[in-house]
Amino acid sequence: MPTEHPLLADTPEWAPDPDAASRTRIAAFGRWLASQGRGDFADYETLWRWSTTELEEFWQAIADFYDVRFHQRATRVLADDTMPGALWFPGATLNYAEQALRHTGEQAAIVAVSENGHRHEVSRDELRRRVASLAHWLRTQGIGEGDRVAGYLPNITATVVAFLATAAVGATWSACSQEYSADGAADRLGQLEPTVLFIADGYRYAGKEHNRSDRNTELRRLLPSVRTTVWISHLGGIQPDGTARFDTLTQGDHPLATAPVPFDHPLWVLYSSGTTGRPKGIVHGHGGVTLEHLKYLGLHLDLDSASRFSWYTSTSWMMWNIQVSGLLLGATIVLYDGSPGWPHPGALWQLAADEQLTFLGTSPAYLTATHKSGTSPGAAYDLRLTGLGSTGAPLPASTSQWLHDTLPATWLAAGSGGTDIVSGFAGGVPTLPSRPGEMQARTLGVALEAWDTNGHPLTDEVGELVVTRPMPSMPLYFWNDPDTARYRDAYFSTYPGVWRHGDWVTITTRGSVIVHGRSDATINRHGVRMGSAEIYEVVDQLEEIADTLVVGVEEPDGGYWMPLFVTLTAGHDLTPELITRIRDRIRADITPRHVPDQIIAVPSLPHTMTGKRLEVPVKRILQGAPLSSVANPAALDDADALAHFVHIAIERKAERTEHERPASRAVSSARGPR
Repeated sequence: MPTEHPLLADTPEWAPDPDAASRTRIAAFGRWLASQGRGDFADYETLWRWSTTELEEFWQAIADFYDVRFHQRATRVLADDTMPGALWFPGATLNYAEQALRHTGEQAAIVAVSENGHRHEVSRDELRRRVASLAHWLRTQGIGEGDRVAGYLPNITATVVAFLATAAVGATWSACSQEYSADGAADRLGQLEPTVLFIADGYRYAGKEHNRSDRNTELRRLLPSVRTTVWISHLGGIQPDGTARFDTLTQGDHPLATAPVPFDHPLWVLYSSGTTGRPKGIVHGHGGVTLEHLKYLGLHLDLDSASRFSWYTSTSWMMWNIQVSGLLLGATIVLYDGSPGWPHPGALWQLAADEQLTFLGTSPAYLTATHKSGTSPGAAYDLRLTGLGSTGAPLPASTSQWLHDTLPATWLAAGSGGTDIVSGFAGGVPTLPSRPGEMQARTLGVALEAWDTNGHPLTDEVGELVVTRPMPSMPLYFWNDPDTARYRDAYFSTYPGVWRHGDWVTITTRGSVIVHGRSDATINRHGVRMGSAEIYEVVDQLEEIADTLVVGVEEPDGGYWMPLFVTLTAGHDLTPELITRIRDRIRADITPRHVPDQIIAVPSLPHTMTGKRLEVPVKRILQGAPLSSVANPAALDDADALAHFVHIAIERKAERTEHERPASRAVSSARGPR
């Protein structure tokens, strides 16, 4: 049976100031609902339950509260609530770009910063003019509804302009960051057969300029559907032959014209990680994204037109899309092209101070690294942050507590969601207290539950993350999946008609949420399921440890092997003393059941391009699967990292064949209790 999470905390680490809480957008939304006679909700839990049982009333309220500009009104809000296939706002027409560009004036819409110190601002009016000019040019090329426009681009202003112009004419956008090889980008963008391709000459990272001229040439060769290529000068390179120059195309003076499109018209295509096969193209619609992002950024991140908002991201991660949607609320979005740790580990904190950000979003890995470094952002930087976001993996409870101690006036909005819905299932609520290791609540409109294998909801126990009612931002479909077989298999094969996301979660009696990791990578030791996040929370605190990965491997003879792989920080080795400390720390801080069978040092660990640990591919290799069948090298941050595990699997098989315990290994290891 699942066990209660060992880190459930009774004492809040942070509680909102009552006056500040009353000034939040979610408090204003509650007052507005009452003034409109749509409901008087005493607390967040009551509001959440209404938002997930009365879906039509709730989502209409979001549209009305944020004055979404519909060209035609819907015949009703939710005509069919069947999943998959829910039918939202039938008959309605709108355009995402129109919503994003409705805010006018000289206030900065975008601030773009590169790690070399280059900085520029684009006002709301200037952004609108550039988008209008580029959209006009796209129309002269015959681009409109039904066409696809692709970008192989870094996180710069031109990327936002290209996306908004594409949306304005009703075409569908898709982007890939330039960290990907040409083959990796083509695996994604090539599925769409794009007509127009935007490329940049390169990007900056960790003190270096990464020229992408050769990759651009190769990508153009791999995308035969492209009729026109638009070149963006970011590093000051030489314009390739046969390309149009972006700066020229955005110099015109044309009125902004946005195509009214149906609510479910494709806005963009995002991609699954592609680690175990060809990346799945996940299609989202104009209307669903507009409503979901107004709700999520406005009510759960507390953004408005006075906010200065940045999320450290690449153009391949869904957080780029979230960041751009700050424009829907009139916020100033701050784009960063560079490494978060260069020229010093506090580069993001410096960005937050220099740009006087009110909300900064980043990854748990960055926050944990700052924690381990001993830096106190609150003391070292002149910060004006009212909110700090964290997503992409569970945030360790110890780091959460440290953030409260070093930034006591800053609200921590840890969240969990996915590219699948391009938003969050659980996240921050600025009017609620928060506790270490927990997300404050299920987000509004998300009927999130934790289920056991029989489909029964659980409280204070670990279960499968499911969503029992539809959301407007759920995928319209997967690209090239005409019978929806892959879509159904991805989310609805376990519990028919109910979305299963693939994460292990706990819903507490307080309504907060704890994410334990992927359910397909769950460790099942002696019949007790446990998430990998608990182990990472403990081991990653050690200064000698740079990175960790743990898996549970079912073996042919019925045995169960649970190794912990670590990479070490510079100057450290996996000594017997360190092995003992790791085992003792896990035993004391979690349970003896979590102590791994072996601790193995490896040169590197594999991740997706967005930094997620690859537990399942490693597990499959250790079970004997060939490397070629478990992961696509183009989808990994280090294509060679998985090779270490092939050698370990061979050694493990030889040891078991000889029925011997290992006397020595090429890599340091230690056996724990079974």
